[in-house]
Amino acid sequence: MTGNSLTRALESLQRIYFLLLIRSRIPAGHEAVLRPWEIPLNWFAAEDEGRTEDPTEHKIRKAREEGKVAKSSEFSAAIVLLFPILAIALLGSYTLKTMLEMIQYFFTVSVETNIVGDNGIFPVFVRYSARLTLPVFGIAFVSAIMANLLQVGFLFTTKTITPDMNKIVPNLGKFLQRSFFSTEALFNLGKTFFKVIAIGLVAYINIRMEMDRIVRFVDVPFFMSLQAIALAALKILIEAALLMLALSFPDYMFQRHQHRESLKMSKQELKEERKMTEGDPLIKSRLRERMQQILSQNMMRAVPEADVVITNPTHFAIALQWKRETMSAPTVSAKGQDNMALRIREIARENSVPVIENKPLARALYAEVEIGDEIPETYYEVTAIILAQVYGMAGREREVG
Repeated sequence: MTGNSLTRALESLQRIYFLLLIRSRIPAGHEAVLRPWEIPLNWFAAEDEGRTEDPTEHKIRKAREEGKVAKSSEFSAAIVLLFPILAIALLGSYTLKTMLEMIQYFFTVSVETNIVGDNGIFPVFVRYSARLTLPVFGIAFVSAIMANLLQVGFLFTTKTITPDMNKIVPNLGKFLQRSFFSTEALFNLGKTFFKVIAIGLVAYINIRMEMDRIVRFVDVPFFMSLQAIALAALKILIEAALLMLALSFPDYMFQRHQHRESLKMSKQELKEERKMTEGDPLIKSRLRERMQQILSQNMMRAVPEADVVITNPTHFAIALQWKRETMSAPTVSAKGQDNMALRIREIARENSVPVIENKPLARALYAEVEIGDEIPETYYEVTAIILAQVYGMAGREREVG
C-alpha cells in the first residue's frame, strides 16, 4: 500500500468514526439521513454544563498536584526570548573574539597538519562550541525556570506525563468545539493576529529608520556594515520581546480565568466532595445525637460537683464548676431545658448545690456555651458576682455551723 493510499484510508476511517459519533448523539425518533453540512453546532456544546459553583480549595489543591495550573505560555516565551537576547548583546564582543579566534585556529591547522588523521581537532571544536553556546543556553535555561516559578511557584509532578489510555480515544466533538467554537479559540486567534501585526510594525519602523544607512553599506567596510545590521536586528528582537512580555500579562489573566472556569463544580460534585472531606451529613447528625446522649448521661453525674446552678427559673438550668487550680474560667458542666432542667435542679438540691435565678445569663449560656466549654469573657463579671454570692453564703453557713 502506498503512502497516499494509506492516508486516504485513514481519512476515510476518521470520517466514518466522526459520522458514527454524530449519529450516536441524534435523539431517538430523529434518525434522518444526516448530511455533513447539516451538523448542528449545539452538538459541540461543552460537556460540563451545570458546573456553576466556584471550585473549592480542595479541588484547586488537587488540580495543582496533578499539574493543572494557570500559566501563560506567552510570558514564558517572552522571558526566554528577552534574557538570552540581552546576554548576546552583553557578550557580543566576547562572542566575536571567540569566533575570530576559532576561525583563525582552524585555518592555521588546515594548512599545517593533516586534519583527517589528527584526533585533536574534534575536542578543540567541542571546546569552542561550548564557549560560544553554553552561556546563552544556560541563561535561556534559567530564564525558563524563572518564568515558571514566577507564575506557579515550585511545582514538580509526574502526573502530567503519566500515560493515560483514555486520552488515546479521540473526542472530535470536544476538539472542534475547543479549537473553533470557544472563547479560548477566539482569544488565541486575536492574540496571534495582534502579535504578527505588532512585531511586523516594530520591524518595519526600525528598518525604515535605518534605511539611509543600509543603502550606504556598499561604501563602508564589511565589519562596520555587519555591526550596524547586528545592532538593528538586536534592537528589533529586544523590542519584540518587550512587546510579547506586555502581551503576556492580559494573556495570564485570561488563562487564570479559563483555569478557574475549568475547575468549576456542579452542585452534586460539591455535595460529594463535602461528604468525602467532612463526612456524610446524616452520619454526622447521628454521631452528634449519640454524643449528646452520652453527654446527657455524664452531665447528671457532674451536677453534684458544680459550684452553682443558674436557672431561668423553669425552662433552663446551667451548672457551673470552677476549679481555680486547673480552670482559667468557670466551665459549663451540665445544661438542660424543660424536663432536663427540672432534673438538674432536683439533683442540685439533693446535693446542696446552690440554685441561683438569673434569666438573661441562663438563656445566654444555654444558647452559646456547650458542655465542657468555658464561659465567654463577656459573662465574666456577672458570673463573678454570682460566685461571690455563693461563696459568701457558704462562708456564713460555716460560721453558723
